[in-house]
Amino acid sequence: MITRDELKTIAGNGIWKQNTSIVQILGLCPLLAVTTNAVNGIMLSLATIIVMAISGFAVASLRNLIPHEIRIPVFILIVAALVTVVDLLFNANLHELYLVLGIFIPLIVTNCIVLARVEAFAAKNAPAQASFDGIFMGIGMLWTLGLLGAMREFLGSGTILGGIDMVFPSLQPIQVLPESYPGFLLALLPPGAFILLGCMIAWKNWIEARAAARAKLKPPAPVATAGCH
Repeated sequence: MITRDELKTIAGNGIWKQNTSIVQILGLCPLLAVTTNAVNGIMLSLATIIVMAISGFAVASLRNLIPHEIRIPVFILIVAALVTVVDLLFNANLHELYLVLGIFIPLIVTNCIVLARVEAFAAKNAPAQASFDGIFMGIGMLWTLGLLGAMREFLGSGTILGGIDMVFPSLQPIQVLPESYPGFLLALLPPGAFILLGCMIAWKNWIEARAAARAKLKPPAPVATAGCH
């Protein structure tokens, strides 16, 4: 059973303190390739969340039965089986988006984020903790890729949520800038993704430095003294 404090710690680490994209700088290949718009980044992150949550639960449940010497091949087999299921689901239900994401759905098998969390956390913790760790690590990846994709799309095309009709056919992208906007090609290219990712990392570091400075300026709590009787 997971306690509230454990859940709070896992959530904080996954979403912010140990964010896989802007702290650990993992999974850069899909980050650069699919974040040309927010929808692509969000949907690939959702696929990764499903794989990380279930694989974390499976590895944590079987950790005492898997010989230490062959644990990595077994972990990869578990992850590969789940990725195959997710790949088939995308192909069957979101075929147009499946074609856009292409090889990056099968490549979740080799994503260092997934294997790192399975090896570093799921293999050493209970199933509930491992599942939540996978979910929150994935949420950290989701908001990062979604925000990066939104910024690239806004600067590159002047729209938000381009490709949303591939997920919800009744919805259309939001035209933020005038249709005459010529676009900013650099934002849609990998160098633009690197530059914007660097800005996000600097933004996070600035927030943490500011919080640390405020904590130093905060007066110490008054010491309780015994009353006179």
